[in-house]
Amino acid sequence: MKVAVIGGGSTYTPELVSGFLARMEQFPLSELWLMDIDPQRLEIVGGFAQRIVKSHGVPFKVVLSTDQRAAVDGASYVTTQLRVGQMEARRRDEYLGLRHGLIGQETTGVGGMAKALRTIPVILKIAEDMRELSPGAMLVNFTNPAGLVTQALSQFAPDVPAVGVCNVAITTKMSILDRLEKVLGKRIEPERAELNTLGLNHLSWHRGFTIDREDVWPQVMTAYLDELHSQEHPEWDLRTVEVLGMIPNYYLQYFYYTDKKLAAQTKWPPSRADEVIVVEESLLRQYADPNLKEPPADLMKRGGAYYSTVATQLLTAHYNNLGETHVVNIPNQGAVPEWPANWVLEMPASVSRSGIQPIPTRPLPQACFGLIAQVKSFELLTVEAAVHGDRDAAYQALLAHPLGPPADRIQAVLDDMLETHRDHLPQFWK
Repeated sequence: MKVAVIGGGSTYTPELVSGFLARMEQFPLSELWLMDIDPQRLEIVGGFAQRIVKSHGVPFKVVLSTDQRAAVDGASYVTTQLRVGQMEARRRDEYLGLRHGLIGQETTGVGGMAKALRTIPVILKIAEDMRELSPGAMLVNFTNPAGLVTQALSQFAPDVPAVGVCNVAITTKMSILDRLEKVLGKRIEPERAELNTLGLNHLSWHRGFTIDREDVWPQVMTAYLDELHSQEHPEWDLRTVEVLGMIPNYYLQYFYYTDKKLAAQTKWPPSRADEVIVVEESLLRQYADPNLKEPPADLMKRGGAYYSTVATQLLTAHYNNLGETHVVNIPNQGAVPEWPANWVLEMPASVSRSGIQPIPTRPLPQACFGLIAQVKSFELLTVEAAVHGDRDAAYQALLAHPLGPPADRIQAVLDDMLETHRDHLPQFWK
């Protein structure tokens, strides 16, 4: 079985390789193709990946390629973890917002929009190659903004099986298990637990938790609120959490505490991109060491905890027809009857060979739905802008976003965005 990783030069790749090695019995991988447009980076990361595999004496080989079509050809699964413009583009996204007195972030607001405009055409080209060269293969997208990218795939490549994934849900699940261990006095194996999450990628609320299918959400909320009470400066306003009865996704801080987050960003540098650039330079130096044969401890500084777990668990569940429940980004398809069927949501879904199907669930409270509807309008407009190079759609997207600029500054922000990333936005400069 062949798996292709587009963006194989990512510093995350060694972790992904480790994930495959841990599941060889359940997922009989024979070829892992690492594809990247940066040959130097591919050589460093890919060479390290090859040494990891060789040191374990396993029967699959790691193939390095700068040819996307060759990588995709005949693949059973294609994963995407690319960053158009590399980390410097992320840095520009973050400072783009700050220049205009707006939140600077790589997955939401103006920065998230800029990244989506660069990324969506590239992802759709991958889907096009898959349609021709690996029909029926599944595309598993890790590339941010994951929800937006998956929305584009569902609209413009509906015949290519695709799902968007993120590590936030599993990170939350593991932190909940840590809290329950203190309450119960024992460790609960992760495979016995399921997290109920609903919303959009990086705009979701965690609202249910089961162990062996038994509801333990009241205990989870009690433990979480006790933790917030014990903190001198809790990350969330207690009243908000109590009223909603849910745990907000971290990224909701940009919406609920915009002024506080913006004030912190005015103290940059360093932005998160500035920090990650330093981490990546260090990781690449370590990866280049011919004696290194296991992922270094510094990889944890990169972020993306449980990334390999999310990826390989999903592929294993699909390949083995396990019917497991995973939190993924997928079209609603009526699972939340009150919401549009074409909306890509982040929600629990059943993963089996027959496909990935969202599990029917109740909607979120109106207080949450209003924000979701507003951001989803932004997403749909951004997809149209990215695919067609439509400046008017891009303008409307900024008008719709709750973190966007005032109407009289939208054009200036849009012009800045398009000029800043001109080399990676050819659709707007025809």
